Amino acid sequence: MSLKVVLVLLILAGLIGVAFGYFLRWIISLGKRGSMELEIKQMMLEAKEEAKRITQDAEVKAQESIETFRQELKEKESQLKKAEDRLIKKEDTLDKRQGDIDADVENLKKKVEEVRAFKERAEKLVEERKGELEKIAHLSEEEAKKELLGILEKQYEEDILVRLQKLEISGKERLEQKAKDILTTSIHRLGNSVIDDVMATSVQIPSDEVKGKIIGKEGRNIKAFERASGVDVIIDDTPNMITISSFDPIRRHVARIALENLILDGRIQPAKIEEVVQKAKNEVNKTIKEKGEQAAYEAGVHNLDPRVIAVLGRLHFRTSYGQNVLYHSVEMAHIAGMLAEELGANPYVARAGALLHDIGKAVDHEVQGTHVEIGRRILQKFGADEAIIKAMQAHHEEYPYETPESMIVQVADAISGGRPGARRDSVENYIKRLEDLEAIANNFPGVEKSYAIQAGREIRVFVTPEKVSDLEARNLARNIALQIENELKYPGEIKVNVIRESRSIEFAR
Repeated sequence: MSLKVVLVLLILAGLIGVAFGYFLRWIISLGKRGSMELEIKQMMLEAKEEAKRITQDAEVKAQESIETFRQELKEKESQLKKAEDRLIKKEDTLDKRQGDIDADVENLKKKVEEVRAFKERAEKLVEERKGELEKIAHLSEEEAKKELLGILEKQYEEDILVRLQKLEISGKERLEQKAKDILTTSIHRLGNSVIDDVMATSVQIPSDEVKGKIIGKEGRNIKAFERASGVDVIIDDTPNMITISSFDPIRRHVARIALENLILDGRIQPAKIEEVVQKAKNEVNKTIKEKGEQAAYEAGVHNLDPRVIAVLGRLHFRTSYGQNVLYHSVEMAHIAGMLAEELGANPYVARAGALLHDIGKAVDHEVQGTHVEIGRRILQKFGADEAIIKAMQAHHEEYPYETPESMIVQVADAISGGRPGARRDSVENYIKRLEDLEAIANNFPGVEKSYAIQAGREIRVFVTPEKVSDLEARNLARNIALQIENELKYPGEIKVNVIRESRSIEFAR
């Protein structure tokens, strides 16, 4: 019984302890809540004071900004007022000046009318006086003039003749001296050197062993090279040297580049030779274009058709009486420009006509006609100015002198070509003979191409195998030789070598 009582008491004590703990906890929480509310109220008060302070600062700054803006606005208004006043004053001044000008114009109109009236009266008086004089003299104005001149001529006929002779002689002397001065000045202002073109080009080789590679087995390499390039390759005992001979400078230049590239590559064989020669031709074509552009730039001739530039560049490899035609043309352009400036002609037309005067020589071996006529057709085809064509076409007097520039071009040509050492007649005749040899061979049907080599002692003619048989090739060689004998004059003999070659090519895939 006592145990149960003890248990009950323990349970009651536990419950009372738990209740007391919850009570204490509730009292403590109430104390904390009150302190937090006090903190929150304190923070709110501080926030309100800060907001009030910020608002006051903002109002002060806004007031200051408004005052500053008002001050600036007043200054702007003052400036605008001053500017408006100045404009009003200027308008008043302009109105006053306009009024003065209108008044002056009216006065001038009145004076003009007065002058016109005086002039009419004076003319009328002169006519009346003239009529009275004619009545008195019984002669008209024209009759009196003729009679007076007749009397003066009779009295002073001898003096007039002597004076006219003196004027004629002194005028000729002055004109001749002026022309000499102009020509002398032009020549002195331009003194280009003359390049002496040669007929052979030497190529340096690293060793004499390369000569054997160039010749090839049974001469196949050298034959293939000569056929592809159209030159004569001379391999002699000269150490480390090979000579390329051809009257055509373009062929010779192509052959030199191709041979140098073959030596550097080391693979010298017929197929490679054809490839390298073709690349060299492409390179020379590029050089031709560059030379044409450079010549046009140096001569001060712009806006030429690119095709005209390409044809002009070919003259870099052409000579006339031993004188480089492109350099000669550029030199002529400078001389013609100076003459045109001295004489009051068109300098650009004179320079362009001089630069293009021999453009026909670039293709005269491919097209029939004189180089003047060929040049005219080239310029007309590519849309050149008609004034330039007229200036260039008369330099050999094939066409009349239609413009002052045409005479200037002819004079510039004579100056450039007539200077001492500028030309060599023997070289030109020699090249002409070689060109004639090739022209004769090319006129026969079935001929693909021909090359005059060995200084004109041999001509190699390549024929199309499908058009010319072996028997016809023999007859062709004989016919060419006979025509050369009948049409050309030459020392010694000329070997005609007709070559008929056929190739069969297939590809294994």
